[in-house]
Amino acid sequence: MFHILAFTGGLILLNILAQFAYTRIDFTKEKRFTLTPKSKAILGKINTPLTITVFLEGDLPAPFKRLKNATRDLLADYKAYAGKEIKVVFKDPLSGLSIEEQDTVINNLYQSGIEPTTINIKNDAGFAQKMVFPMAMLETESQQLPLKLLQNLNASGSYEENINNSIQNLEYLFTAAIQKVLSNDHPRIGFTEGNGELSDLSLNDAINSLSESYEVGRVNLNTIDASGLDKLKLLIIAKPQQAFTEAEKYKINYFVMKGGRVVWAIDQVSADLDSLKGSGEQLAFNKKLNIDDLLFMYGARVNYNLIADANCVEIPLSMGQQGQIELAPWVYYPLMMPDTAHNLVRNIDAIRSEFASTVDTIGVKGLKKTVILHSSPFNKIFNTPKLLSLQMVAEQPDPRDYASIPQTLGILIEGTFPSVFLNRAVPEGVTGNYNVPAQSKNTKMIVIGDGDVFKNQLSSKDGSAFPLGFDRYTQKNYGNKALLLNIADYLSNEDNLIALRNKEVKIRLLDKAGLRTEKLQWQIINMALPLFLLISFAIFQHYYRKHKYTR
Repeated sequence: MFHILAFTGGLILLNILAQFAYTRIDFTKEKRFTLTPKSKAILGKINTPLTITVFLEGDLPAPFKRLKNATRDLLADYKAYAGKEIKVVFKDPLSGLSIEEQDTVINNLYQSGIEPTTINIKNDAGFAQKMVFPMAMLETESQQLPLKLLQNLNASGSYEENINNSIQNLEYLFTAAIQKVLSNDHPRIGFTEGNGELSDLSLNDAINSLSESYEVGRVNLNTIDASGLDKLKLLIIAKPQQAFTEAEKYKINYFVMKGGRVVWAIDQVSADLDSLKGSGEQLAFNKKLNIDDLLFMYGARVNYNLIADANCVEIPLSMGQQGQIELAPWVYYPLMMPDTAHNLVRNIDAIRSEFASTVDTIGVKGLKKTVILHSSPFNKIFNTPKLLSLQMVAEQPDPRDYASIPQTLGILIEGTFPSVFLNRAVPEGVTGNYNVPAQSKNTKMIVIGDGDVFKNQLSSKDGSAFPLGFDRYTQKNYGNKALLLNIADYLSNEDNLIALRNKEVKIRLLDKAGLRTEKLQWQIINMALPLFLLISFAIFQHYYRKHKYTR
């Protein structure tokens, strides 16, 4: 009796203590229910009431229920660590409304940034369409911030795969949004133009994806002044074709010295597959971009070569007498492999590239260089100029001929950079007051030996843009968009929230192939085994009682 009372009293005491101290024990291998210290620190800074409305409620397909439950679990932790400052609401925005009322609500939500997603649901009659809102809205007294819970990073994947990726990204999504609401900071990102860089259409998905969290636009180095550069946080130089003037280089150097971050996506060699398809042959020759001295002083060099890699992308080519289109590996479109030792590229897929060059690091005092992208071990390096021919496609790459070591294709440089224009006259064409110090503030820079890494493909039917990293020919999705988002977060966010994006949550989905082949077997086991055990227990009980009472 005493033990029962003690146990009951212990439970009551434990419940009383739980009202004053929040804790939980996470038994999952990947610690999916444990907030990172970074999230806890940001939640502890909340000093204003915050309402989070999640529009996932009602009759939802199973994958979206998983997303809803994962969101509910995460926000329960957020409430526990932030106290009464966070209010969480789940609602179905279309529940109980007529068709006319639904149209009005959908339009109003769309105006505020809440966009619906239409999905096909398989039923007995075939397929039916359903509109869901995988979105959330963060609200304070002064501002609203819509959040897209469904991260379509894998354009070729199923909803289950995309939702799995979205669940992994939830903590980063909400923590970064809360920090943005608290700081009211929207860093500015500029894609350079004026030197033949990628067009707005080629950068369509890159700009749109970044615009969800940043202020994004084009920057012309010919016309921008010091005050305009001071407003920028990140400058992306994507595939320039024309040489930079000394005045433009001076402005880039000024931006770096003031602590600005730069991403260089550079093609040092002129080569184009469309031109190659037209003539069958093309001479790949060196470009003259006039940036080698800048990169050298900053600790990097993009080499004048082309890397051929047996681990490469397939391209469509006309084969045979009937001209059938077939996919063939093209070794000059190597897959860049992320170096998972760094948070910047951890847990992202291979990166699609076109006519990439290797990148070397230069020993510069005060700078730390980290390799973030490299080739596979099966590669060859060709110095340029080099004659390229589509007949090379017919030659299947022999791994023995390509046996080598991984080559560096992208590097991260961090530290204090020396000024390229120290003790040099201000170039002609630079007007205004540019106070350039001898060395920069502590800052960061990324150099990638491919100018097409942030370019999206275009539809041949209507010219619309495909998602960044999606290959319309092979229907595969590569990690280019995830790389861009990671880079933007890492270079523009001082709190280094990028580690939250790399949180991995494994969803143990059913093996559909095994389900089809073993369905009958498991149905028999689930139906017959319980009956067998029940009958066996009854028989045992019968003979046990008979044996016990007949002695």
